Amino acid sequence: MAKPLFKAYPQNQVFLFPPSVDSMIADNHPARVVSEVIDRLDIDIILRKYKGGGTTSYHPRMLLKVLVYAYLNNVYSSRRIGICVKENIYYMWLAGMQQPDHRTINLFRSERLRNILKEVFAQIVLLLVDSGHVSLKEIYTDGSKIESVANRYSFVWGKAIKNSRERIKQQLKELWSYTQKIAADEKTDDEPPPDFDKIDSKEVKQTIDRINTTLKD
Repeated sequence: MAKPLFKAYPQNQVFLFPPSVDSMIADNHPARVVSEVIDRLDIDIILRKYKGGGTTSYHPRMLLKVLVYAYLNNVYSSRRIGICVKENIYYMWLAGMQQPDHRTINLFRSERLRNILKEVFAQIVLLLVDSGHVSLKEIYTDGSKIESVANRYSFVWGKAIKNSRERIKQQLKELWSYTQKIAADEKTDDEPPPDFDKIDSKEVKQTIDRINTTLKD
């Protein structure tokens, strides 16, 4: 009986020329739309909220891109956004491989973007609606839970546009109220993120052994 053939899987392969993250983002991907729009924005109103001197800060244009893209993907928790910039290639590309933590992200949207993010986000959503990239569906999802609750909405990529612009504007207002509540709750939440260094290697081995036993059975 012939043995099955598998493609090589060199997980720890070293590249002489590392692949470019940019080359992994499709030309028509919504992340590029967000990036291009925000690159062209006049953000002087945000820059004026920074004091001169002191330590360096993450660039507001980068943080704005990450936030807008997160909201378009129904991710509103600063903790989840902080994880995305470390694990999701589209966020990594938008962040230029930088890794702002959840406190930085939440402080930026709560303080620096007060009365700004709402309008920027709404205009980009309407642009994507007009171009057929996105519509709104009346189910809210943030990647961790699903709530079929009135006035909760989810962005759906690539669907036919059936909603009127005025209805979408109203949906955005209702969605915005929800995102503001998330930001306010997280501003007072100092719970530390999980410490993966505390996972005992012996426990890992025992878990692997149990899984292997289950697979054999």
